[in-house]
Amino acid sequence: MSSYSNQAPPVSNVSNPGAPCWVNLSTHDLRMAETFYRAVLGWEWRTGRLGDDDRFASVGGVPVAGVSVVGSECPGTAWTPFFATQSAHETEARSRERGGTTAVGPLSYPYGRAAVLADRDGAVFGIWEGELMADWEHWRRAAPASVELHTRDAFDAAIFYAEVLGWGTGSPGCCEVDYEDEKVVLRSHGVAVARIYSGAVESAPDPAIRPRWQVHFAVEDVEACMQATRVHGGKVLAASDGSRNATLSDPDGALFAVTESQGR
Repeated sequence: MSSYSNQAPPVSNVSNPGAPCWVNLSTHDLRMAETFYRAVLGWEWRTGRLGDDDRFASVGGVPVAGVSVVGSECPGTAWTPFFATQSAHETEARSRERGGTTAVGPLSYPYGRAAVLADRDGAVFGIWEGELMADWEHWRRAAPASVELHTRDAFDAAIFYAEVLGWGTGSPGCCEVDYEDEKVVLRSHGVAVARIYSGAVESAPDPAIRPRWQVHFAVEDVEACMQATRVHGGKVLAASDGSRNATLSDPDGALFAVTESQGR
């Protein structure tokens, strides 16, 4: 959990309530993760304010992602998106009231409060109340392209998140929800920041199709990312025609996606 405390700069998250504001990797091997993501995504790694295990990645000097080490007794490693909230306690309570579960928190850090939750279908996400690692617009453009939820029923999931995170309420700065071609699109200040798709099966043995949030990183060369992934012990799980998108796995099994950037 140490990396959550990395969210510690002079900008507030209140201008984008309900929007993705950070992503965090849980891993068994910190050094492996640093080497892999440096090779695949070109990230630089820095030490936070809480010591050597308090690490975060940056692109062009902009913090883009955190990393936390989990023990060997924890079998799952994953990328988790965090959503901005004005009150972690109230948001966590709304999640539980609507059938969600709480894995961790809310916990206090020097610059805010965080919790890790799961929605009714088991998709894991985080919430963050407090200061951000970087200005939201700079963070969004530096690395994450968007986050996507693959779940059984996109519209039911959208209702859950709208009630928990305040989407579509019309309050100042809140995210807007649109329904387009059987998917739900979340926009913050007119920018698409998340999408929800139907079709995942919770009991399926393949983790790629279980209900889950997937982080997409914008890159200039998807083919180069796939090649670097294979060379450094990861796996290419899927790739689109023309290799404009690919789903990858790091050596510890954490899934993520890369998407060809468009004029970024």
